Amino acid sequence: MSARRGAPPAKGIRRLERWFVGVVMGIVAFILEKIVLRSVKKQAPDAEPTASTLTSKGGDVDLDDLHLGKGF
Repeated sequence: MSARRGAPPAKGIRRLERWFVGVVMGIVAFILEKIVLRSVKKQAPDAEPTASTLTSKGGDVDLDDLHLGKGF
C-alpha cells in the first residue's frame, strides 16, 4: 500500500514547483553569503599582513624577541 492516496499531481506542476523552490533557495543562499562576507570584512583589520616565514642563516632565532605584529 502506498503512502499517497488519490491522483498524483500533474508533472508540469511538480516541475514548476521544484524550479520555483530552487530559485528561492538560490536567492536565500546568495543573500546569506553577502551577509556573511560583509560581517567578515568588517571584522578584518586593515593592517598590513605580516610575514609568516622566518629565515635564518644558521643562528638561533628567539621568537619572543621578534616583533611580528600586534598580539605577540
